[in-house]
Formats: sequence, C-alpha cells, structure tokens
Amino acid sequence: MKATGIVRRIDDLGRVVIPKEIRRTMRIREGDPLEIYTSRDGEVIFKKYSLLGGVEDFAADLCETMSRSTGSICAVTDRDTVIAVAGGGRRELMGKRISPELERIMESRKIYQGTGDNSAVPVTEDSDKLHASVAAPILAEGDLLGLVLFVGAEDTPAGETEFKLAQTIAAFLGRHMEG
Repeated sequence: MKATGIVRRIDDLGRVVIPKEIRRTMRIREGDPLEIYTSRDGEVIFKKYSLLGGVEDFAADLCETMSRSTGSICAVTDRDTVIAVAGGGRRELMGKRISPELERIMESRKIYQGTGDNSAVPVTEDSDKLHASVAAPILAEGDLLGLVLFVGAEDTPAGETEFKLAQTIAAFLGRHMEG
C-alpha cells in the first residue's frame, strides 16, 4: 500500500471525500461502486468493485473456447483491467489496465472492428504490442461491465467470424450477469 500524504476528515454524516487526483488516477467515476474492506490493523480500504470479478474462471473458459475455434488471442475485461486471456499474450495482458482508447470504445457502447489502416487500438495503457481487432461491450441492464476482445500483434482487420463471436459472447455475458 502506498501513502499519499492526503488527509481527509469524516463529516457528520460519515462521508469522506476522495480527492480528485486519486479519482482520476484510479479511474473512479461518479456512481462507480466501491467495495469496503477492513483489516485487523485498523485500515479501511476502498476497492473498485467489478461485477465481472466473480466470473473470471467462467470468462477464462469462454476465452479458451473462442481462442481454440478461431486461433486468435481472446480476452475479457471489466471496466478497468483484463480479467481473462487465452491464446497467448497472457503476460502482456492479464491484470493490466486497459488503454484510454479502449475505454472510449467501451463507453461508446458500440462494437469496434479494426480496419487495418494503421489506426490500431492498444489493449493496455503500458504496452502497444497487442491491439484490439474486435472489441464488443458487455452490457447488463444498461450498465457497462467490460469488453470481449479479439487481439492481434499488429493492426490487422478482423474477420466476420471474430466480429460475430465477440458480439455473441458479450451479449451472453451481459445476460448471464443479469440473471
């Protein structure tokens, strides 16, 4: 855990303001759910809550199946990080924060398909080795939960199979989270 040097007081309603710099760095937006943990040492820890966090093994199985059937690298993200990967690139992707470009695609709520015209979208913010060829937003009851991705090493256009498969799996995960 890293100390920030910032001190805040609790108001009479028990509220604490999380400073803007921390919210920006941690990508905490208004309305985002935060999970609260406590330790025996008296620490209170706020952690961004991920609805997809509980389905990592299931998402990994889906990625494995998609990767085997297409021969491509497949991944599933929550709103901030990659939570499942199959077909390669695990070290470069797993647990890494998604790129701002990919976040914008997710927030557009539209499926993205790479065109191969050098407008590659990096998957993670700290590496531009792997690019999204297809990115399908996962929606549950109108809420954005994450993305289903097909990933390539260079800016190559994705086929219709990958496009439809990502779209189908994203819809399936969204329905799974609703029920």
